[in-house]
Amino acid sequence: MGKIYFASDFHLGVPGKLSSREREKKIVRWLDQIKSDADTIYLVGDIFDFWFEFKTVVPRGYIRLFGKLIELKDQGIDIQIFTGNHDLWMFDYFTTEFEIPVHHKPIEVIHSGKKFFIGHGDGLGPGDYGYKRLKKIFTNPICQWLFARLHPNFSISLALWFSRRSRQTQGTIEPFLGEDKEWLLIYSNKKVEETQSDYFVFGHRHLEMNLALKNGKSRYINLGEWLFTCSYAVFDGQDIQIHYFEKDI
Repeated sequence: MGKIYFASDFHLGVPGKLSSREREKKIVRWLDQIKSDADTIYLVGDIFDFWFEFKTVVPRGYIRLFGKLIELKDQGIDIQIFTGNHDLWMFDYFTTEFEIPVHHKPIEVIHSGKKFFIGHGDGLGPGDYGYKRLKKIFTNPICQWLFARLHPNFSISLALWFSRRSRQTQGTIEPFLGEDKEWLLIYSNKKVEETQSDYFVFGHRHLEMNLALKNGKSRYINLGEWLFTCSYAVFDGQDIQIHYFEKDI
């Protein structure tokens, strides 16, 4: 059995350390590097800084990434995509065109006898009530129908403008807030009592972490981001570790 790879928060569509197109090329190089030993690749949300699928229109660009994903699928590598808070309006495009499942909620899976709880992480845990209310609006079918009535030239440009205002992209390193304030860590410590998962794998936080949970057996993994650090996680059948791709480039 091959390795299991996890990555999140590419945020394609906005610049970071590299332009969006150069970052896309870097992601494709990473996929090329791991394809020789990958069994499954989990892309855990916010692949795009904004994504909305109209009935006959999807955002332009990202052809290099799409081509590589199709290539890996044709080689028999399992690819699983999760929506994040920036690209939650994925509907059936990836499922029908790429035969790649799209998950809108966390899932539980087993690899090599280890149980994984995987999700983007937005809206989980205590706090962040403003976003939780906003997410209910964004996922409301009526609101989605109304947004789809707008012309893509206007609606996508408007959404990208709001998206860029919602997050710093200037290279500021996110600080660790402490075990009593990291919402996803708090969530994992509570959820492990229910699921007995060995690993809780999330994105969203933009800070790579590999921390033991309070039960002494399970671990909380945050995948970081690709705007600047280009971090990802690998499970080799025994344990999971954080790695960095072309860290000095």
